[in-house]
Amino acid sequence: MQTGFRPTGGLVADTYLEAHFIHNLDDNPTYNGVQSEELEVLRRKGDNYEALAASIAPEIFGHVDVKKCLLMALVGGNDNTSNGMKIRGCINVLMMGDPGVAKSQLLGYVNRLAPRSQYTTGRGSSGVGLTAAVMKDPVTGEMSLEGGALVLADGGICCIDEFDTMMDNDRTAIHEVMEQQTISIAKAGIMTTLNARTAIIAAANPAYGRYNPNRSIEQNVDLPAALLSRFDLILLMQDKADRENDKTVEEVYRHITYVHQHGCHPNREKKDLISLEILREYISLCKTYTPTVDPALRERIVEAYVEMRRDARYSSDPTFVSPRMILGIVRMATARAKLRLSKIVDESDVEEALRLMQFAKDSLRPEQTRIEKRMAPVDAAFSVLREIYHSNNEPIALSNAIQRCARKGISEVALQKCLDQYTANGVLVMDRQNIVFAMN
Repeated sequence: MQTGFRPTGGLVADTYLEAHFIHNLDDNPTYNGVQSEELEVLRRKGDNYEALAASIAPEIFGHVDVKKCLLMALVGGNDNTSNGMKIRGCINVLMMGDPGVAKSQLLGYVNRLAPRSQYTTGRGSSGVGLTAAVMKDPVTGEMSLEGGALVLADGGICCIDEFDTMMDNDRTAIHEVMEQQTISIAKAGIMTTLNARTAIIAAANPAYGRYNPNRSIEQNVDLPAALLSRFDLILLMQDKADRENDKTVEEVYRHITYVHQHGCHPNREKKDLISLEILREYISLCKTYTPTVDPALRERIVEAYVEMRRDARYSSDPTFVSPRMILGIVRMATARAKLRLSKIVDESDVEEALRLMQFAKDSLRPEQTRIEKRMAPVDAAFSVLREIYHSNNEPIALSNAIQRCARKGISEVALQKCLDQYTANGVLVMDRQNIVFAMN
């Protein structure tokens, strides 16, 4: 015979919600395996990289490589959580530039495009607003956690505009999120860890309002190195007023006036643009792939990173070549493979990742990049060869020279003309597939 009080399982009280209407705010948060006709056509085409990049904010003129970087961030790489160590797959991007170069417009489009995203601004965000806040329940008096923007964006994108206007104490709150992808809480007797597996895309203005080429990168950016190193890509977008860009500026103004009048891209019908809904579905489909990197390509990535470290020795701004960069290259190459709907990362993916990394680095050195562009292609190719030779004092493999020149925007034809010219002058000697300097 059993005596005494026998508790019953379940809640003390049931919770009911009375509603007149339910509206689903997110119709397609993830890829559910059901493909539309347009998505099936894109899948059959295979590599849609250029069309996908052109379809990101088509009303905004130019910024092609910036849009490609944002496309990479939307897809992301692969998370690695083996043996208790966690390596993030999210790609963090910082867009910095002069006022009026469409940073906020690009950020807003990414927020609308991402299957899951949160949008906030620097002045309108606090540390607890981004991470998590401890709130007291007015009825029970118990303390509870309320997730911030980064927690709500778990598995998606968090867009932060006016990143430079955030208080320093609030910015330090996102350090853990950007690398460890978690938020550790120890407040009011609550000790827990929240997931915040989100990519951060931020937009900021330079410290002096406009980018000052006479000052160093650190002085222009005015952000701590610990935070900058957590961004895989730092993109400088400038509004240049010089004779070289007069023709481009005219095209920009025509583009802006057309968009203002008609509300769409001037060549929307001619261009093979993808609609926002289909682009969102395609990105969700890409995120279901987990490409692997071949061991031979890993060696190629290591060689490229070592070259970047060597170049940093002779640069006045070595801050941005940190060990985190090699993981950034892997993430970018993996994202490029996902965009091809491939299960294997190939050499073209690695080269495109390195090209975008080089583009981001060159954007932070506008004056030096402008001088290099003014050089004749033959002279620019010879400058690259001399740079490679002085970094290791060994014969240069022809394949390596072709790849390094391609990253600088120098064609293989220009490199061949350089080799023919300087070989005839006795400066260079071709030994099978190697290039040797006869005169240092």
